[in-house]
Amino acid sequence: MSSERKPLKMVTCPSCGGRTFIPGDLPPLHSSACSKCGGTVMMPMMLRQFELRSEIASGGMGTVYRAWDTTLGREVAVKLMRREIADDPASVESFAKEARACAQLNHTNIVHIYTFDDHEGYRYLTMELADSGSLDTRIESRQRLPELEVLDIGVKVASGLATALRHGLLHLDIKPGNILFNADDEPKLVDFGLARKADADADAYAPIFGTPYYIAPERVRQERDTFLCDMYSLAGTLYHALTGHVPFEAPTVEDVVAAQLHTPLRPPHEVLPEISGPTSEALCRAMAKDPRERFQSYDELVMALTAARSQLLIRQFAPQLEPRSAEPGPQQPGRSWWRR
Repeated sequence: MSSERKPLKMVTCPSCGGRTFIPGDLPPLHSSACSKCGGTVMMPMMLRQFELRSEIASGGMGTVYRAWDTTLGREVAVKLMRREIADDPASVESFAKEARACAQLNHTNIVHIYTFDDHEGYRYLTMELADSGSLDTRIESRQRLPELEVLDIGVKVASGLATALRHGLLHLDIKPGNILFNADDEPKLVDFGLARKADADADAYAPIFGTPYYIAPERVRQERDTFLCDMYSLAGTLYHALTGHVPFEAPTVEDVVAAQLHTPLRPPHEVLPEISGPTSEALCRAMAKDPRERFQSYDELVMALTAARSQLLIRQFAPQLEPRSAEPGPQQPGRSWWRR
């Protein structure tokens, strides 16, 4: 008595890169195990010209997939809105708001939005692929990042925020999880779902959104949001990456928020003595409780971080410079010659 053979479909495993078979009757977006490495492989789904191939991340609003644009022949990311909230007008507007906010920005360190569409009941964003992890996952896996790397990230993200500000936008949710990296290790600022116009009036009755570990004190006090709120949150994010500790640690969310308001910030170089003074000073100034005591432009912040980076490089490479000769050169008296 012969049994009917089930159909199979060949797909590429995102974990090992090998070709493997999965049950052909598996519904789209459902997963199976790779027969070679045991990793998770997904049944692809076509969404217009985009073939969704594997899941990258999942959040409250939806799931992000690695996809292939069959028209332009390139990899992209597709953020698929959860179907259970796709009929909620407020949720749809929040999803669309993120698309509109990002679409008007053109900067290397802000993820590019390509399309916002709906198809067969699915609402989705198509965007630039940045699938080499987040700053959050790097902190989790490495505890803390090298100072030079943190300064590079800070300079680039601050530059991106400056571009957003020139377009009249505030991000208002800067945190390690919203800084992703692409295949070239370039940081990409994502998730403009909470973005607001820079000239919007304060609303004393509006709910406060943001991450308690990085939220600026004036936001807690429900004062008017300005770019200095984003500057504070970016500095808090860099503080965490640099020291391996959030700026204020407390047992409850309420205690963390209270610390943002009242507890003096412990300078990074006191947490870890090897952190350079200029870097520590720049982050402390950017996280001043009083917004008037912070850098008054992103240019000032970028200059301070760049100066700290330059001094750090000099300190790191100066020991490699040795005098070639103490004797003056025959044609240039008094000049010392140096070599690496």
